[in-house]
Amino acid sequence: MSTFFSPTMRREAAEKFAELIVRPRDRADVIAIARAAAIARMPLMMRGAGTCNFGQGIPLRGGAIVDMTGLSEVLWARNGHVRAQAGARLIAIDEFTRPSGWELRIHPSTKRASTIAGFIAGGHAGIGSVTYGILRDRGNIVAIEAISVEEEPRSVELRGDDVNLMHHAYGTNGIITEIEMPLAFAWPWIETVVNFPDFMAGARFSYELASSDGIIKKVITVDAAPNWEYMAAMRPFGRAGWTMVRSMVAEQSLDAFRSVVAAHGGETTVEAPEGAGPYRAPLWEFAWGHTMFQISKERPGLIGNTGLYLDPDVLTAVERSYRRFASLGAMHFDLKRYNGQIGFQGSPFYAFTNEAQMADVIRGMAADGAMVANNHTFIGRKNGVIAVNDGEAEFKAKMDPHGLMNPGKAASEAPPPEVHGSAGAALPTTGWAYESRGASAVTVPS
Repeated sequence: MSTFFSPTMRREAAEKFAELIVRPRDRADVIAIARAAAIARMPLMMRGAGTCNFGQGIPLRGGAIVDMTGLSEVLWARNGHVRAQAGARLIAIDEFTRPSGWELRIHPSTKRASTIAGFIAGGHAGIGSVTYGILRDRGNIVAIEAISVEEEPRSVELRGDDVNLMHHAYGTNGIITEIEMPLAFAWPWIETVVNFPDFMAGARFSYELASSDGIIKKVITVDAAPNWEYMAAMRPFGRAGWTMVRSMVAEQSLDAFRSVVAAHGGETTVEAPEGAGPYRAPLWEFAWGHTMFQISKERPGLIGNTGLYLDPDVLTAVERSYRRFASLGAMHFDLKRYNGQIGFQGSPFYAFTNEAQMADVIRGMAADGAMVANNHTFIGRKNGVIAVNDGEAEFKAKMDPHGLMNPGKAASEAPPPEVHGSAGAALPTTGWAYESRGASAVTVPS
């Protein structure tokens, strides 16, 4: 999965392999692995379920893959929080919390496979982000416990803004052993498919649904034709040439949701309880990263970029790109909150020719008003999804003094010489802008 969506990464990562796999069974094993790696100067690459798609799972300098799925216990849930070991599956966490009426706020489209530490270390948003924002937003990660990779490993627990020292760091700043997350009320969710005769009608509907704070929602995904027509499971529920919007709303919000549909001239073809839709999979497996996964079953040559279009006037920027790329490919967007603003994340899906073509698309998206991250490089500092500051470099030096963790990937370090000039890293992406938020001084105990 690590290079599934990028022909550039597939080519550049073709000869990258690890030498061995280690599978810790508990925290004591993790400490033993960290100690042994530090003594032998063995690179380590952390792994959960391997569902990443930004190249996080590619070992640039060999070494050992550390499979953390043996640490899979959900430890407790109380007071609206849940604590789990690094290798706990997200689906298992929700199964643990749902009987008491709670669920994770945000999860990826790979929820059935992904682990909690894999999501925190390699992901940034997903199902739930249209309400709660991205993982980096304050309050969306409560705490992270990690082990340093030294001859005498140490343990640190990060809270508050400090959690972002390890979030989306590609497993480069210590070995995550436990994570504490906030929970949300587990509403009875209704999956919906609504069709619109033109793309901008669907985009305007999606924006109003996202900005209607009284309507409880979990996901909003927009696909112009023919994107959704490439998904065999969705074809019976669309209208040829129309735009499809897939969403999940709380059952108590259905009347208000239907009013928004009517106001924008939409035609609803599906309303079903979560997981019970006629397309035989949860609707969130037709959103975010899973959209391209589903499309690739029929059109494996299509690619996309990671553009973020934000308020103010996000619909104008989205329309500019829709019209610019009309002859290239159909637009796909997932909606999310970002620092409190409504954002459309996506791009056209188009047939890959070469990196020059991709660069032209990125420049066009930026000209239309998008910030563009780089989903075609495995180099953390070139990805543009996370902010890089002195605090992260200082923290990495404390937790990984020998530079053994996923070497070459950290946002705070230079890439290895053999990938410094990679075509993926050279793409003209801008990255995403974040408000200035320096992490506090973190004490790694001696």
